[in-house]
Amino acid sequence: MTTRVLTGITTSGSPHLGNYVGAIRPAIAAARTPGVESFYFLADYHALIKVNEPARVQRSTLEIAAAWLACGLEPDNVWFYRQSDIPEIPELTWLLTCVAGKGLLNRAHAYKAAVDRNRAEGEDDDAGISAGLFMYPVLMAADILLFNAHKVPVGRDQVQHIEMARDIGQRFNHLYGEPDQAPYFTLPEAVIEAQVATLPGLDGRKMSKSYDNTIPLFAPRHALQKLIAGIVTDSRPSGAAKDTDGSALFQLYQAFASADETAAMRSAYAEGIAWGDAKQQLFERIDAELAPLRDRYEALIARPADIEAQLRDGAARVRARHATPLLQRLREAVGLRDLANSALVDTAARARKDGNAATPAFKQYRDADGKFYFKLVQGERVLLQSVGFASPRDAGQRIAQLKEIGPGQGTPGGDAAGFLLGEGVSDEEVNAALAAFVESQLDGAASNA
Repeated sequence: MTTRVLTGITTSGSPHLGNYVGAIRPAIAAARTPGVESFYFLADYHALIKVNEPARVQRSTLEIAAAWLACGLEPDNVWFYRQSDIPEIPELTWLLTCVAGKGLLNRAHAYKAAVDRNRAEGEDDDAGISAGLFMYPVLMAADILLFNAHKVPVGRDQVQHIEMARDIGQRFNHLYGEPDQAPYFTLPEAVIEAQVATLPGLDGRKMSKSYDNTIPLFAPRHALQKLIAGIVTDSRPSGAAKDTDGSALFQLYQAFASADETAAMRSAYAEGIAWGDAKQQLFERIDAELAPLRDRYEALIARPADIEAQLRDGAARVRARHATPLLQRLREAVGLRDLANSALVDTAARARKDGNAATPAFKQYRDADGKFYFKLVQGERVLLQSVGFASPRDAGQRIAQLKEIGPGQGTPGGDAAGFLLGEGVSDEEVNAALAAFVESQLDGAASNA
C-alpha cells in the first residue's frame, strides 16, 4: 500500500532553520522511501491570515520554493504545487465549513491565544481577530483531506490541527458516506520527530517569524556565525557544568548532529564547556550541512521564471490526478448535482416508479467513533440517518420500533423526527421514507403469495 505524506510551509517570510529541520528535511527524506507518495505545497492562502504585504508573500513564495528545490526535492517524482493554484482547496474548505462544529474551532490554540491576549489587555474577546484566523483549521483540513494524506509531518504545536482535520473528515464521512462504500476521506496522522518537533530560536522560544527570532536557512556563512554567537545562554562560566535540558543551543545542535555527536556534546556540557566553544561547534556543524545547499539555492533563486513554470505544471498535474476527480465526487455527495440527471420526485413515489427500483432497507453499522448507527437506504440514496447508539442492541430496537410504528402512526412523544434523533429531519421526510419501506414490504409479501 502506498503511503501519502503531505506537508507545506506558510509563505509569510524567509525559510529558516525551523522550517528545514521540522518540515523540509524530514519530508524530502520520506519522499525517497519506497511506497511513499509525497505532496509538497506552498501555503500562500494561509499567509494571508497574518500578512497584508503582497510583495512579502510573493518573495516568500519564491524563496521557499527555491529552498525545497535546493534541499533535494525532485518535481518529477513528487507533487509540488502552490496552494492558490488549486481552486478545489477553497471549495472544499466551504464544504467542510458546513460540517465543522463551531465548538471545535473555538478550541483551536491560535484562536484561544488571541482571545486570551485580548482579555489580558481589557479588550473585547474578538478584537482584531479575523474570520480567517478562526477558520484556519478548516482550510488546513482541506489541504490535507483533498489529497487523502495518510501522514502529515508537523511540529508538536500543530498536532491539534491534524486532530481537527480528522474530526472534520470523520464528520463528513458519517453524514454523507455509505455503509457499503469506502469513506470519502482518509483520516490523517501527525508525524513528529521528537528531537526536532519544535526548534528553539535565538531567544529560546519557538523559532518563529512571529517572534522575530529565526535563523535564516540560507544566511551567508559569516551572517550564520554571527547569529549563532547571539543565541541566549545562561551566565555559567567555563568549567561549570551545564544543563542540556532547556538549552536552546543544545537543542539546535541535536537537530543537526548524529547520535554520537549529540552524546559527545552532552558530555562536554557536563564537563563545563565554554559557551563560546559550544556555539562554534554548533556553527561548524550547521554550516557543514547547509553550505552545498546554499550554493544551489542562490543559483535557483536567480531564475524565478523557471520556478514559476514548475509550480504551474505541478498544480495542473495534481489537479487532474487528484483534486478535480475527488471534488466532483464530493459535490455529488452533498447534492450539488446536474439537475438533468436527477429525478425530482418525493421519496415514496421514487419507490413506486418501477418494479426494478432498489428496495428500501435498514442497514446497521459501527462507525469509527465506536458507536452504532443505522440508515434507511434505497440503493445509494440515504432516506433516513440515525445518530449514534451505545450498543447494537439499542440501534436494533429503534429499527424494530420504526418498522412497527410505520408512517403517520406517531412515535413516543408524537415526534417522528425527535424519535430518530436525526438533526434536520422533518416528520414529513420520516413518514415518506417509512411509506416507501412499508410499501416495499407489502409488494414483497404479495409476490410471494
